Amino acid sequence: MTERPMLGTRRLILRPFTLDDAPVVQLLAGDRAIALHTAHIPHPYEDGIAEEWIGTHKEKFEKGELVNFAIACRHDKALIGSISLVINRHYDCAELGYWIGKPYWGKGYCSEAANEVLRYGFEALNLNRIFASHMSRNPASGRVMEKIGMIYEGCLRQAMKKWGEYVDMKYYGILKTEFKVLPDQKKPTR
Repeated sequence: MTERPMLGTRRLILRPFTLDDAPVVQLLAGDRAIALHTAHIPHPYEDGIAEEWIGTHKEKFEKGELVNFAIACRHDKALIGSISLVINRHYDCAELGYWIGKPYWGKGYCSEAANEVLRYGFEALNLNRIFASHMSRNPASGRVMEKIGMIYEGCLRQAMKKWGEYVDMKYYGILKTEFKVLPDQKKPTR
C-alpha cells in the first residue's frame, strides 16, 4: 500500500486527513460526548493532539497497519468525523472504529461511511473478517454495526475502564462472504 485511498458515497467523501483538518478534529472530538463513548479520545482534547494523531496516519498506512479516513460531506466538504480500519495482516482481519461529530448525529452518516469502508476492506484489502466494538452505554454505535450487516458476537464484561468506571464492551463482526453493499449505497466510489 503506497497511496492513501479516497472513497465516496452518495453523500460523503472519505479521504485522508491533512494537518489543515486539525482545528475541526479538535473541535468535534473535543466534545465530552465523543470522548465518553470512545476508548482513546481524551477529554479535554488539548492543543496539538489532533496534529500528533493525524501525523501518525501516513506511516501506519505505509506499514499496512491502519487506514484512516476523514468523513466529509460531499455537498460542502465539511469534516464531520473519522473512520478507520486497524489491520492485522497475519489474520486478514481488521477492527473498524469511528466517531461522528455531535452536530451530525442521527443523519445516517456513520452507517453510510462504515458500509463503504467495509467494501474497501473486503475488496481492496482482501480482508476476511472485520469486527468492531462499542461501549454498552452507547447503543447507537451498535445500531450502526447492525445496519451494516455485522453480527453480534458477545459482550466482554467490564472490559474497559473509562474515567474510573468499568464498562462492558459489545462486539460485532462480519465476514467477507456475508458482506453486501447497502441498496442506497450503490454509487460511484470517488
